[in-house]
Amino acid sequence: MTRWRPAPPRSSPYVTKQGFEKLQQELQALWKERREVVAALAAAAAEGDRSENAEYIYRKKQLREMDRRIRYLQKRLPELKVVAEAPASRDKVYFGAWVTLEDERGEERTLRIVGADEIDPSQGWISVDSPLARALLGKPLDEEVQVTTPQGEARYLVTDVRYER
Repeated sequence: MTRWRPAPPRSSPYVTKQGFEKLQQELQALWKERREVVAALAAAAAEGDRSENAEYIYRKKQLREMDRRIRYLQKRLPELKVVAEAPASRDKVYFGAWVTLEDERGEERTLRIVGADEIDPSQGWISVDSPLARALLGKPLDEEVQVTTPQGEARYLVTDVRYER
């Protein structure tokens, strides 16, 4: 039995203007913080025996994690396509839309469809690659959408669609 698994499907390359700027700022902040971590690592390495030096081990791990994120951002940022303009048809759901949905119980929730690199469930931002977003794309106001969830089938009514300026 092997541990091989197929690679996950690539996420869509779309990102909002604000999300792109946030990722660029994160990359710049990581480079600044990396300098401090390298200096602390050098100081810890100078203390002598590295095998029992907790500071050295911690800083190596921290540097490794930072380098992984920096590599990811350096590779991902050039691939991204910034979607800054709202679509011509503002009454349908497209990338970047704020969508208000009403479920079968009459409860409403507002979601925003954003790129995979900027999802934030606490703000109601869902990935354009998610099953719900895929079901919503292209749907007009007052249309019902059916989505398969882990709990079963869910139906939502699109009650509002808006875009930021």
